[in-house]
Amino acid sequence: MSSALDADTRQALGETTATARAMLRAAQKDLQKVFIVFLIGFLGTFYALRLYIWDFLRNVTESRMRADVGESFEIIAQTPFDVILLQAKIGLIIGILFAVPAFLYFARDALRQRGWWLQTPVARWKLVLIGLFAAALFTGGAAYGYAVFFPVMFGFLAGFGFDAGLNPSYSIVLWTEFIVLLTISFGLAAQMPLAITGLSYAEIIPYETFRDKWRYAVLGMFVFGAVFSPPDPFTQIMWAAPLIVLYGLSLYLAKIVVTARRGSEQIEIRGTASRHWNVLAGLLLGGFGFVYAFYEYGGVDAVNSLLSLQLAIGPWTIASSYRLQPAGAALGVTPNVALGLYGGILGLALALLGLAYFVYTELDPDQIESNMGDPTAIDLSALDAEGIRAAPPEAFVDLDEDEAMAMASQALEADNPEKARAIVDRFDDTEAEREAAEEAAQAQEGDLGDRAERAGDSFLDELTDGEQDTDDIGGYYTDIMFILDSLRSRSFGLVLTFLIAMVGTFMAFYLGGLGVIRENFLSRMPPQLVDEASLEIITLHPVEAVLFIVKVSVLVGVLAVLPMVGYYTWPALKQLGAVRGNQWVVFLWTGSLSAGLFGGLALGYFYIAPAVISYLVADATAANMLITYRVNDFFWLIIFTTAGIGLLADIPILMILLNKAGVPYGAMRGRWREVTVALLTVGALFTPADIITMFLVTVPLMVAYGVGLAVLFVITAGGRRDLAPPAEIVS
Repeated sequence: MSSALDADTRQALGETTATARAMLRAAQKDLQKVFIVFLIGFLGTFYALRLYIWDFLRNVTESRMRADVGESFEIIAQTPFDVILLQAKIGLIIGILFAVPAFLYFARDALRQRGWWLQTPVARWKLVLIGLFAAALFTGGAAYGYAVFFPVMFGFLAGFGFDAGLNPSYSIVLWTEFIVLLTISFGLAAQMPLAITGLSYAEIIPYETFRDKWRYAVLGMFVFGAVFSPPDPFTQIMWAAPLIVLYGLSLYLAKIVVTARRGSEQIEIRGTASRHWNVLAGLLLGGFGFVYAFYEYGGVDAVNSLLSLQLAIGPWTIASSYRLQPAGAALGVTPNVALGLYGGILGLALALLGLAYFVYTELDPDQIESNMGDPTAIDLSALDAEGIRAAPPEAFVDLDEDEAMAMASQALEADNPEKARAIVDRFDDTEAEREAAEEAAQAQEGDLGDRAERAGDSFLDELTDGEQDTDDIGGYYTDIMFILDSLRSRSFGLVLTFLIAMVGTFMAFYLGGLGVIRENFLSRMPPQLVDEASLEIITLHPVEAVLFIVKVSVLVGVLAVLPMVGYYTWPALKQLGAVRGNQWVVFLWTGSLSAGLFGGLALGYFYIAPAVISYLVADATAANMLITYRVNDFFWLIIFTTAGIGLLADIPILMILLNKAGVPYGAMRGRWREVTVALLTVGALFTPADIITMFLVTVPLMVAYGVGLAVLFVITAGGRRDLAPPAEIVS
């Protein structure tokens, strides 16, 4: 496959390798210092985990659990080396993060010679301030996670599993990785104000884009939360709510700095504070007054009565165990000192909010209104020389040479040569930038096109051996796109059906269905086995049970839309010659496959699944083993031996129906490799994330496919008498 790398790619790799070697040579004499920095980070993290962090994380995890759930909660090590290897891995990562800045600093000469060292006109104190602000935001995001999100989330998830009969016995590796991932995601999400403000100020993404596309931003926050947080409704809201607040703060900060930049105004915080000192002082005193009134006139009792209310959701009752304490009780100080401290914090926060409001209102409203809209609509003739220099480039895009000269002449007539020179200079700069951008775009388009063509040709030649026909990737792609186009107008109905089936299944499991299935299934096993074996079902990962529900719900949603997909794509398939007959035959297919599915499910649920699991439990009990099944393994085994039996029965039925629709026996026999790949893909997507289970699912499916081929061999006399004439595309 070496020919798939074109000359440009090999050159880029060579330059990167050469730069890495130059950095190592430049930092060679200081590598001992880099190693010492790495060692400090590694050993510090290793011993901090052992002495402090494990206990801290456990306390955070247990802080909001019910008493009965907390008694069953355990952190377990699955192998003798789990703890020490985990400490070493985390220490290694932290040590590398510590060492990379030191290495880059000592290798700066090599980077500077190759033009890779960052050159910025920004003052160092500003960079330090930005770095401190970013660190403060990251710390604030992580603090929210540990103070609010983690305790509520772990309490809810552990309670959900416990009420369903699942013991929360978290693996220390999975538990720690989960906490670290969420901590990093909270810290990165908290960088939103800095990122949006910086992008807006630099005009990389205009402020108006962030302001007008807020709906998409909110949707993106929920999608981001769905990836990096547990997929249940409560934690999703706890994740998205602070992000929405941060987005609003980000819009405010971006509007302030962008308005000041576009209007060439200076934000005078000290002057604004002095002009409104009386209001700010009133807000500061108001904070003290509110805190005093809250603690002296029954505010604590009122809040505690609200916190004592219980919310019933399905089989669970949600109630907060947190209660406000009298002033000073939590800090161990006198009430007067506590009131002064709380009042000072609240008053200072109110005063800062008031100052932010006055800073915004003192910006020129006319400048805000004109400049926060279309930058091309700015009236250049109304600006002074500083305003001309600070105006965005878009204001000069539609300006031709005659108009620029006319504005400059007017400025000269008004005895303002500085403004005239600024107009001419900005016009010349804009023209030069536009020409350079056009030339660069043309060159880049041609270069990228050549690279893509060379790389694409090389790669496809490797795949096809230089041969292309109607049966290659391109032919499949064209047919698939034609079929998908037939679904485009029906996409809303398909998505709606999928969501209804998926959400309905999820809520059924979520509101007690998982525990009902467990109890009902165990009741079908011999009682002595269940009692003697002390059968326990545990969750090694905090969201293992919820993720299982999500996977099953998605699978049900897919099965729900399959008949609709078959019905809507039938005309396109018929036009391609892939099937024959009327599209109403899909209803016959749905009925036949549903009968096979539910018949196999009933057979498996009442007979096969209890027999299989009873045998496994009895075998382990005879060896005096403690039986603790993971929720994934236990419930997927139930699905495989219940619904899986129905799916296996459906494969021969589906093959007979396909043969009736025009897919010949010979085509099914000849395409067994493609079928194997498709079944492996299904097994990878909808089963637990291990290769053994994937093959345990795929092998029975392939056996069922073989049974279907045997049945068709008999029915079609070895393919000589198919149930329908072969369709053109598969003949």
